[in-house]
Amino acid sequence: MGGGAGLSMNSTFRIVTENTVFAMPEAAIGLFPDCGASHFLSRLPGFFGEFLGLTGTRLDGIEMVMGGLATHFVFSKDLASVEEALDSLAASGVLEVSTISETINKYVQEVHLKKDSVCNRMEVINKCFSKETVEEILSSLEKLAEQSEEKWITNAIKSMKSVSPTSLKIFLRLVREGRMQNLKECLTHEFRVSCHILRRTVNNDFYEGGRAMLIEKGRSKPLWTPSKLELVSDEMVEKYFNEVDDDDDWEPLQLPARSSPAYFALSKL
Repeated sequence: MGGGAGLSMNSTFRIVTENTVFAMPEAAIGLFPDCGASHFLSRLPGFFGEFLGLTGTRLDGIEMVMGGLATHFVFSKDLASVEEALDSLAASGVLEVSTISETINKYVQEVHLKKDSVCNRMEVINKCFSKETVEEILSSLEKLAEQSEEKWITNAIKSMKSVSPTSLKIFLRLVREGRMQNLKECLTHEFRVSCHILRRTVNNDFYEGGRAMLIEKGRSKPLWTPSKLELVSDEMVEKYFNEVDDDDDWEPLQLPARSSPAYFALSKL
């Protein structure tokens, strides 16, 4: 979840099991889906990335494969065997992508989505989450709820109304711009936004969310500022994307150039 998922998503191979759970719930603590989320979520089919980032919806391993977040599904009981097979492959010095994929595929299981999976609702998700603003997205969901009692719709509405309004607007801009940016650019912009959040440039939502959700464990609701989407102006959101220019100690994110070819990474999610 969250940063842990972000660290895994740029791996060439992403193995999931029946025990895997994925979610990007950062808006619930006044943050936003980061660690490269504006890059990997923006590249999911349609507007599935907007849906996941704005609602914090949880996916299981099968849904991750079908939604494009994972590359292989194996049973957890076979993980040790997969690791042993890959260790043997590494020891032989054969680390071609095709060879690694063939090795993992020996343990891959055929997957089938549950009937009520959100991955089976892509047409409706695209229609709602392709809207230009968060307000329009939420409004389209509320209209949909008047016609349907599907649980994923009510859960999405409930989530979006409970998390930081500012965080939702920050993420929507990031994920939309992320479609036109490479990973380095996405990380650079996410870092800049995070700096403003930590510096309380606009509000105290991150610290308020941490207090309510992490320290008090949800015993009290966070008091977001502003408290409603319509009170979060474009000018307020813009401030998160400006360079921090009043601190001599602040520097923009600088990613080091690779001095040698990168090895293909493998992650178990």
